[in-house]
Amino acid sequence: MASIRTSFTMRMELEVHLKFSKIAKKESRSMANMIEYILKQKIEEFEKEHGKIVLTDEDYGLE
Repeated sequence: MASIRTSFTMRMELEVHLKFSKIAKKESRSMANMIEYILKQKIEEFEKEHGKIVLTDEDYGLE
């Protein structure tokens, strides 16, 4: 099953951007892929501490 993807614009300091770009290249990832990977790690960490985040139809804009 294909996943539904979304996009957004993100602003960051130039130094953060340049350093993060180097990290992504070292990990053989695009910056977008690296950001998504780190976000997924943070969600997993948060859910381990606070419990699973339950999404509703309203969260998906279905209500």
